[in-house]
Amino acid sequence: MSSAGEEGNRGPSTVGSAVIPVVNRLQDIFAQLGAASTIDLPQVAVVGSQSSGKSSVLEALVGRDFLPRGTDICTRRPLVLQLVQIGKAGDQSSSAVEWGEFLHKPGERFEDFRMIRREIEVETEREAGTNKGLSDKQIRLKIFSPNVLNITLVDLPGITKVPVGNQPTDIEARIRTMILSYIKHKTCIILAVSPANADLANSDALQMARIADPDGSRTIGVITKLDIMDRGTDALNYILGKVIPLRLGYIGVVNRSKRDIDEDLSIVEALNNEENFFRTHHVYHSHSDRCGVPQLAKILNQILVQHIRIVLPALKARLNTQMVTVVKELRSYGDVIENNDERRLILLSIITRYCEAFSSMIEGNYQEMWTTELFGGARILYIFQSIFVKRLEEIDPCDDLTDDEIRTAIQNATGTKTALFVPEVPFEVLVRRRIARLLDPSLQCLSFVYDELIKISHACTSIDLQRFPVLGKRLEEVVAKFLRDGKRPAERMIMNIVEMEMDYVNTSHPNFIGGSKAVDIVSQQMKSQKLAAVTAARLKEIGDNEKHTMSEKTQKTRGFTARSAPNGVAIDQVETLQFHISDLYIFCRQIGFFFWNQINFLLLTELENEKPTIIIHNSLITRTNQS
Repeated sequence: MSSAGEEGNRGPSTVGSAVIPVVNRLQDIFAQLGAASTIDLPQVAVVGSQSSGKSSVLEALVGRDFLPRGTDICTRRPLVLQLVQIGKAGDQSSSAVEWGEFLHKPGERFEDFRMIRREIEVETEREAGTNKGLSDKQIRLKIFSPNVLNITLVDLPGITKVPVGNQPTDIEARIRTMILSYIKHKTCIILAVSPANADLANSDALQMARIADPDGSRTIGVITKLDIMDRGTDALNYILGKVIPLRLGYIGVVNRSKRDIDEDLSIVEALNNEENFFRTHHVYHSHSDRCGVPQLAKILNQILVQHIRIVLPALKARLNTQMVTVVKELRSYGDVIENNDERRLILLSIITRYCEAFSSMIEGNYQEMWTTELFGGARILYIFQSIFVKRLEEIDPCDDLTDDEIRTAIQNATGTKTALFVPEVPFEVLVRRRIARLLDPSLQCLSFVYDELIKISHACTSIDLQRFPVLGKRLEEVVAKFLRDGKRPAERMIMNIVEMEMDYVNTSHPNFIGGSKAVDIVSQQMKSQKLAAVTAARLKEIGDNEKHTMSEKTQKTRGFTARSAPNGVAIDQVETLQFHISDLYIFCRQIGFFFWNQINFLLLTELENEKPTIIIHNSLITRTNQS
């Protein structure tokens, strides 16, 4: 017995040999475009728990030993395995020609299958690390051999319970989610692998298949390790579907043991041993159509072909619909430019128009004017004149500065000595802290302007850039890098300016109140307070004297009017006239005192000594009283 494909070549596989390669090419195209999820193509997903024998089944289908092995989890990335039949099995001219190709290394042949295993390990470690990590990114491998049938298989990580190495604590949930993302599609055939020496009711593979395929219409079961079951037991009820029935049934296989692998037993020899086991077994020999890897390959090929026939009409309709959309979009981009000189001119024209559009949005003379919000240069001006200025005005340099803090700073600056004058160090320290508060609003203003420039760069789209989306994306990346490179020196310049202001405090500025000016202001305030107190005392004294004089004059006037008045009516009229004369006299005296106060203030301003001022003040009072 040579390999798994010989048995399948006896029947016609016209559809399989024609359609499956086309589907494989579509899968490669979608994988390169990053659009594999847009169209669900038919494929076979291999599901099973860790150490259930998945890798042995895949290697037996290929007929070569090429998958990584170990005691822990080996499949850490989904492996899309495309088997492509070339020539005919048993043909001496083609049987020796077998090789593998990876999609991430196009055109490179791997004729040594040990190098294929090494490349899978290297690619897995590159993406998932070296300490048992997982990744959902696919590794796509295509194997060409005359001993295989056209089948596309997806080897998924085995379901594990306990995390090891760098695996997360929810490793089981993540693996189940990854598996479900493949088998949930109606176009996917589920190959559920379960060991015969475990209870089939507890099979993780069948449990996942039941979730994605409740009726079992696209699930085929594989019972592995039939040769290591306890004596007197068999898995015939499992194979016949009497425990958990599946529409596609079960296939029983015998895997290579750990000893066989260590002794480098070839796949061909293992398949011969498997054939002898089933032929000589008293239970399985009568069910040869449901046992053996060759039978599994044949059934998988038939099922895949039938599945493609079922989904092909809908798949074709969906492809045609998307083809019409893509062709329409392609035509909108214009004809293909063959001449290099013409390409350069078009590229220069696109970049020039992009720069002009960017400049127009800054200057505000672009055609598509926004009316709902500020944009471009207007937004940048608003950032400087409104947002930035408002942030600076909101800063109160003394809002958190207390007298105790100032007093403490002065005491710390004097040390063990008692200072006669206030030292400069605490003043500079406190001022520097207040100047440093200007840094955050300045950096925030820079960030706002940078974001607006990035927004402008995204808005400078044209029909030409829509025609060349890769060029548009690259142009945005270059502009963004240019702005980022300009933002860093701008930040350093702002910080340098603030540090310069902190290093040198300009005390010569006209608005700066120095020590001598502060003393002058205090002296003026004290003189003003003294002048106001003296003036108030003198006014009170003059008021008291006037009241006393007026009372005497009133009494004399009343006596005179009493003697000269003939009757009571004349006395009342005289008293009324007396009060009016008194009010007029007081008003005239107040006007005189007001002018005297102004003259006294001018004299006090001219003369620095207080004693002559008091003498002049008293003489003025004396002269005023005499008058």
